[in-house]
Amino acid sequence: MEGKPVLEQLSAYKPGRQSKDLQNEFGLSRIVKLASNENPYGCSKNVKTFLADNIKELNIYPDGNAEELRKAVADKCQVTERQLVFGSGSDEIVQMLCRAFLSPGLNTVMATPTFPQYRHHALIEGAEVKEIPTVEGKHNLVQMLQMVNENTKIMWLCSPNNPTGGIISKNDLHEFMLKCPKHVLVVLDEAYYEYLSKEFDPSAITLLSQHKNLIILRTFSKAYGLAGLRVGYGIADETIISKLNVVRGPFNTSSIAQKAAVVAIQDESFLDETLRYNMEVKHDFEKFLDQIKWSYYPTETNFILVKTPISGMEVFDFLLKKGFIVRPGELLGCPQTVRITLGQKDDMKKLQRILYELDQQVSKER
Repeated sequence: MEGKPVLEQLSAYKPGRQSKDLQNEFGLSRIVKLASNENPYGCSKNVKTFLADNIKELNIYPDGNAEELRKAVADKCQVTERQLVFGSGSDEIVQMLCRAFLSPGLNTVMATPTFPQYRHHALIEGAEVKEIPTVEGKHNLVQMLQMVNENTKIMWLCSPNNPTGGIISKNDLHEFMLKCPKHVLVVLDEAYYEYLSKEFDPSAITLLSQHKNLIILRTFSKAYGLAGLRVGYGIADETIISKLNVVRGPFNTSSIAQKAAVVAIQDESFLDETLRYNMEVKHDFEKFLDQIKWSYYPTETNFILVKTPISGMEVFDFLLKKGFIVRPGELLGCPQTVRITLGQKDDMKKLQRILYELDQQVSKER
């Protein structure tokens, strides 16, 4: 059976191997997963309590409009409920955007490297993809604007950018929106928004009233620790949301996921604790990298992209045998790097010892 011709040029997402399989293969008692930017501190205890007490009525379809969650997010973000759309992770909203706005003959502009699903879904819809290399891990906004023409439909901005961690400043974002033509939908992916220090908050939501061609994407998968439940949301003008609702599946977020997200967004103490731990670990790990003279991209996230003296795949293989899974840059469009999720303090200290061992080994071979 033949599908769209473009599917022959694309690959399905390949999830990492299961920890149990790796433990058996390498004789390890434990695997530390630092490859997917999950929250190493889990999720709010309030969410766990809710899940333990409320696994019932699974035979009933979820609220297709996510009313309770809609109200909670609207209150948190200070927007109207009609400005929100929900998805099975913000990934699904990326898919919705491409389905709703892209087609053959149109083009879309994005950075490279960046979150790969923008390109993936744009190509499936038959759109031309224009990729502009990042500069020191940050979007080249000037050149991205220069690529816009009358057929440009979507501009993708990822801030903080995955995998580099680079951010778009408040001034740069506001200036960019003033310069970007109104026929171009600007998608600002803020999956790691909660990790931003206040000084780096671009206050993107304040731009929505002035720029009807802006949509902001956020998720409960990262700082809130609900990656396994898959809940993301988009914030935009009602005219954009109405189009996305046409292509959105009728019951695309589960009852349990919706309620867990409501509980999570109300527990600010867990979020504050996560951010504090993350900052402490980040500073300590950056200090270690400075000591062994491995350079890295400045980051305002829960991950760090590290430049390596050997290929990222070699570092990946070395660490895997020691019980640590990271993401090799060769799979992210960043050769000779690894992206490392900032884990718990004890795990990161152990990782430092292993990386020091690797650095000494590489130095001897030079």
